[in-house]
Amino acid sequence: MAKTAAILLARLIFGGLFVMALTFKFADMPATAAYIEAAGFPMPMLLAWLAAFFELGLALAFLTGAFFSEAALLAGVYVVFLAFAFHGPSHWQANQAEFGFFVDHFTFLAGLLFAAVHGPGDVLALRRSVFWKER
Repeated sequence: MAKTAAILLARLIFGGLFVMALTFKFADMPATAAYIEAAGFPMPMLLAWLAAFFELGLALAFLTGAFFSEAALLAGVYVVFLAFAFHGPSHWQANQAEFGFFVDHFTFLAGLLFAAVHGPGDVLALRRSVFWKER
C-alpha cells in the first residue's frame, strides 16, 4: 500500500510540475518567448508554444501512466537541456543562485531516470509503452 501511494504521489508531483510550467507559459506566452529570446534562441514564440505543448504531453503521460517511461526519459533530456540553456555555467558569474538552479535540474533528472526504469506502477496507470514490454 505504501509503495503504491508513493508511486502515485511521485506521478502527481511530476505531472503537477509540468502542468504548472505549461500554465505559466499559456498565461503569458509573450513573456515566455522573451525569456527564450534572451537566452539567444531563434524563433522564440514558436519555441515557447512547442515547449508548452511538449510539457502538456509530459504532464498527460505522468498523470495517466501512458507512455510513462518514454515520457520520463524525454523529460530527463528536456530538463538537462533547460539546465544548460537557462542556468548553465555562463550564468553563474552574474548570479551565484543560478548554480543552485542548475544543480536542481540534475536531482530532477535522477528522479526521472528512476521513474523511467520502474514505470508508473500498477494502480491508475494506462501502462502503454513503445519500448518496454507491459508487465
